[in-house]
Amino acid sequence: MIVDDTTLQSLDPVLYISYDGMLESLGQSQVLCYLESLARHRRIYLISFEKPADLALSRLKASIADRISNAGIDWYPIRYHKRFSLLATLFDVSVGALCALRIILRQNIRIVHARSYVAAVIALTLNTLLGIRFIFDMRGFFPNERVDGGLWQPTSLVFRLAKRFEKIFLRRADFVISLTNAAVPELRRMQIYKHGFPQTVVIPTCADLERFKPVLRAHYPRLVGYVGTVGRWYLFEPVAYCFARLSVMRPDLRFLILNQKEHVQIRECLSAAGVPMDRVDLRSVAFEEIPQWVSMMSASIFFTKQVFSVKAAAPTRLAELLGCGVPCLTNTGVGDMEEQLAELKCGVTVSSFDPSALNAGLDALLQLMAEPNIVQRCRETALRHFSLEEGVKRYAAVYASLGLQPKRT
Repeated sequence: MIVDDTTLQSLDPVLYISYDGMLESLGQSQVLCYLESLARHRRIYLISFEKPADLALSRLKASIADRISNAGIDWYPIRYHKRFSLLATLFDVSVGALCALRIILRQNIRIVHARSYVAAVIALTLNTLLGIRFIFDMRGFFPNERVDGGLWQPTSLVFRLAKRFEKIFLRRADFVISLTNAAVPELRRMQIYKHGFPQTVVIPTCADLERFKPVLRAHYPRLVGYVGTVGRWYLFEPVAYCFARLSVMRPDLRFLILNQKEHVQIRECLSAAGVPMDRVDLRSVAFEEIPQWVSMMSASIFFTKQVFSVKAAAPTRLAELLGCGVPCLTNTGVGDMEEQLAELKCGVTVSSFDPSALNAGLDALLQLMAEPNIVQRCRETALRHFSLEEGVKRYAAVYASLGLQPKRT
């Protein structure tokens, strides 16, 4: 229900800052979907950083601008800069802070919601200058992600600086939002809090389960699927091995891969593993078409690099797959996935990628695919853990709480 202007004016407005752009699919699925619902009950001001290539797509920009405007959100897109990486980020932070300062002073905003670390630098600046409430939506251990992904060295100045800022964010934030329960003990171990551990809420990566939902699969061939990027965090070689084994174990299976830009790498990997390419359907599909393709899958396989930073990871693909009733084969050590899949037995996890472990995982996955109520169990798990509606409720509760609390010092 959309509330009237009088009610909107009675609630504290929120400035939301995202370094991810709203013209990208990530921003649309993991920012806009939440804000559209939150904006029904309070005024939302949104600053985002948009890539030049996206800004050049006039039709896309107009479409997203209309969507944001129709939701009652005030949007301030800022051009993202990449060249000379550190200097570009510092420039973006400066421009973002000035833009945010103008909005706060004009609109009397007292709550700033920062999505991830770069946005948190802007929010920290505003918190220091104006004493506004600061929500640190950390989205994972970003500095460790950069090291684990091979982008930074653990001894580098930029890593050490990012970890120092991380400690300041955690000390100064009025609320910390984590994607996983597994990350919270790691935060407590830091022992950096002068006034006790900050209020922490776990809100996993949610999905729009009205879009990602099961369909009748009787008219489709048996498909085992893969969704999203390969490389860096997601390990595709063991997926290719599994596809090759399944092609021998189950000649009736076909393989559907949804991926945007890495088709050459994927084909090379599949060919090296011995996967019959005439049974592979490799597609690039638009963001809005993903649910209909995912819902055709009978199962999905994906594996994540087993490093420290993934304790705080909640892969979007898991929520979308389970929402469509698709059981998964994946690995342990990633956020809360192992517990979530085990709860209603809607997935299989392996602790290593050696052939014996993967073969055992494939046997278990095939058994799951044959169970008559597996689609319903997957859907129920998604509704329990990844409902967009539940995520919106938790964010709304954080906003409401900050409107009543004294400031942290």
